[in-house]
Order: sequence, then structure tokens, then C-alpha cells
Amino acid sequence: MASDDFTQYCCDLLAPLGACTARKMFGGWNIKCDGLSIGLIAEQRLYLKVDAHTKEQFREAGCEPFVYGDKGQPMEMSYWSAPEDAMDSPALMSPWAHLAMEAALRSRPKPKAAKKPAKPGT
Repeated sequence: MASDDFTQYCCDLLAPLGACTARKMFGGWNIKCDGLSIGLIAEQRLYLKVDAHTKEQFREAGCEPFVYGDKGQPMEMSYWSAPEDAMDSPALMSPWAHLAMEAALRSRPKPKAAKKPAKPGT
């Protein structure tokens, strides 16, 4: 569970989605709701999961992508900052949190199809 005040506050904002947990990772926090990674916290800023279906909504709201350096090259991840006004309450965060949850659900690996048993004698 989250141990700093800002991280706990972010979990509280996202709690209407379901059980929200935070775990330390790479100097920040990974935020999960009902076992799905829907966000991260880096440098005291909440970033929410996006995909091709939701990225433009975040862009239009003035949000920014989470970018980190990898071997001297900037790498954009599939997380964008939460809109500033959404940080004021769970009600304002709710539509953005749902977009993050939907993106997380779409990004889950698809279950592999079971192999059909070989026919006897082949």
C-alpha cells in the first residue's frame, strides 16, 4: 500500500474504480486497481494508462506523456498525466480513471488458444 501522502491521495482519487494499491518501482509508484496497472506516479505527478483509443482525449485536456531516458533517447510510455482539475476530487477524476481502466483492460495479453489434442494414429 502507498506510504507517502501524495501516493495515498492518488489511490483515494482512484478508489471508486475498485481496490487501489501502490507499489514502489524505479523511484516512483505503480498504481493498480483490481490487479490492473492503470497508473504510475513519478516526481509527485500522477500519470494514467492510455492507448490509441484514449490518448487524444488526454492530449486535448492538456495532459502530457510520461517520458523517460533510455540510453540517452527519450522514450514515451503509454501513461499520460492526469488533468489538473481532475486531481481535486474522486468525482472529477472518475471519467479519466475509467478511461485508464479501459486502456488497461484492452492492453491485457489475450489468452492463448488451447491446442487441439492430436488425433490417435497420426
